Amino acid sequence: MEVQGLTVEFPTEDGLVRAVRGVDMHIAEGEVLGIVGESGSGKSVTALATMRLLPKRAQVSGQVLFEGRDLLTLSDRAMRGVRGSDIAMIFQDPMTALNPVFTVGEQIVEMIRAHAPVGKPLAWKRTVELLDLVGISEPSRRARQYPHEFSGGMRQRAMIAMAVANRPKLLIADEPTTALDVTIQAQVMEVITEVQKAVGSALLLITHDLGLVAGIAHRVQVMYAGRVFENGATDEIFYRSVNPYTKGLLRSIPRLDAKEKTRLYTIPGLPPSGLSRNEACPFRPRCEFADAVCGTVPELVEVVPGHQSRCHHTQEVSM
Repeated sequence: MEVQGLTVEFPTEDGLVRAVRGVDMHIAEGEVLGIVGESGSGKSVTALATMRLLPKRAQVSGQVLFEGRDLLTLSDRAMRGVRGSDIAMIFQDPMTALNPVFTVGEQIVEMIRAHAPVGKPLAWKRTVELLDLVGISEPSRRARQYPHEFSGGMRQRAMIAMAVANRPKLLIADEPTTALDVTIQAQVMEVITEVQKAVGSALLLITHDLGLVAGIAHRVQVMYAGRVFENGATDEIFYRSVNPYTKGLLRSIPRLDAKEKTRLYTIPGLPPSGLSRNEACPFRPRCEFADAVCGTVPELVEVVPGHQSRCHHTQEVSM
């Protein structure tokens, strides 16, 4: 998938909220791309826009090219054929994503039969196999249970099974470990990566947790105030970042080797409102390198091949 100049705006009583501002993104077959940033940076809206799942009032422009087709120009019927078949999404809250009045198995069977001409017995057999694939014990019995009978981790596993039911070419995971404890987070991420490799999907992982992407992503894209602020290979971002915002996020991660009673670093201030026009660099009020030149929004420029940063002070930051 290749996203070019994606812009998303929401009309409100207070004015036009600019949630995504000219985002470019690409993800290759079998690749894992991590999108990180603070809450409100535009990560989830970007993913929902590519899936055409935003409310009708959203004003979306740009191009979302999936295998050469622009998803933003497809009819609703054609787009329904893409969702769940070619592109699937794991949402961050499985309790609201799963229907409480149908069994988990019935919901996965419905997903399979919506995209493939198979009978219910065969779809049910496939459902049990999928629940077994994602690590749910006694899958035949569990398939007949309702979502409220599953724990949080099991519900997320069921959502993963539903997402990969039709072996999608692209799997989008939108903060898939939200509200799960650390142990279950690790298990869920292990399931996602194992299943992604098993079905051969590309994976787009959206999270505010840098630790999640460090071990599994090939590339990382850092977003702030609706824009991409840094983009590059995972090692480049984690060890050779040249953007003050990314460096601030990395410094905010707790370290096991930190001295006792060392205060955890926090980026000062708050992200700008989506109503802001951002005629200056949006990170300027929070940045230690800010000066007069930051009165204009910097371009996203290539630092080294494959590594891009949006900052007027790239050279100073990299020193």
